[in-house]
Amino acid sequence: MDIQVGDVITLKKQHPCGSREWEVLRIGADFRLRCAGCGHQIMIARRAVEKNVRGIKRNA
Repeated sequence: MDIQVGDVITLKKQHPCGSREWEVLRIGADFRLRCAGCGHQIMIARRAVEKNVRGIKRNA
């Protein structure tokens, strides 16, 4: 899966704030994501992200 820093990804489950969109801040064995709704940041395993991603929006 080709996900780059700065992309906005849509995940299967929504965050408690109601947003499903996350901005990618860091890539590696883990991803650092920032919620587009409330700004909360999380670290999540690459495998979990690749399993739950529903769409990718590229920032040009």
